[in-house]
Amino acid sequence: MKLHLLGIAVHPDDIELSAAGTLIKHARMGQKVGIIDLTRGELGTRGTPELRLEEAADAARIMGMAVRENLGMRDGFLTNDEAHQMLLIQYIRKYRPEIVIANAIADRHPDHGKAGKLIADACFLSGLRKIETTLDGTPQTAWRPKRVYHMIQDRFTEPSFIVDVSDTHATKMEAIKAYKSQFHDPNSSEPLTYISRGGFLESIEARAMLLGKRIGVQYGEGFVSENVPGVADLDSLKLPELA
Repeated sequence: MKLHLLGIAVHPDDIELSAAGTLIKHARMGQKVGIIDLTRGELGTRGTPELRLEEAADAARIMGMAVRENLGMRDGFLTNDEAHQMLLIQYIRKYRPEIVIANAIADRHPDHGKAGKLIADACFLSGLRKIETTLDGTPQTAWRPKRVYHMIQDRFTEPSFIVDVSDTHATKMEAIKAYKSQFHDPNSSEPLTYISRGGFLESIEARAMLLGKRIGVQYGEGFVSENVPGVADLDSLKLPELA
């Protein structure tokens, strides 16, 4: 299956928290959109890896994803080395996305920055035909996504651009709440964590409103591009109307 847009992130729920509105938007446009989780999030304080997989599947259904896969890399210990790159290259070549959305370039959780670099490097290397890979015994052809954009996660980074997700924000929040083990539950007996404290999901909502305000809409999601994005003409730029 060829995808137009592929979200790749180190932990199940990373995509939902920072880019779900954009993925849902493109899925509703009739494009094929999918997610690859690099790890099962097995080092998470709450829940279990098996439960996280179930929650990720529920979130994918809510978002209307065409596919979601988990590569089973080791949570907390993935590195940007040949073995990890080669595994990820297989799946980039399998789905041949035009656009990849990746983890933040740097963030509070060290896995986010490590994964952001791993994903960007694997996307480049995937386009080199002299790197040979097979999947299920079948040789693969080289494929390089046209664009790699990085999410803004816990630490705020000035965005290169902001996507209007006003029409998909409510579904994004529904997808986030599919991770019942991870976020605030007053009836849970599990330890409190950074993301399970009351107010965390409200901060996600507040950021979306702040980013939306900057482009004159209700809700937005920001992304960082290491290359300067171009536009066909000045009319293609969406800016808030002048008062």
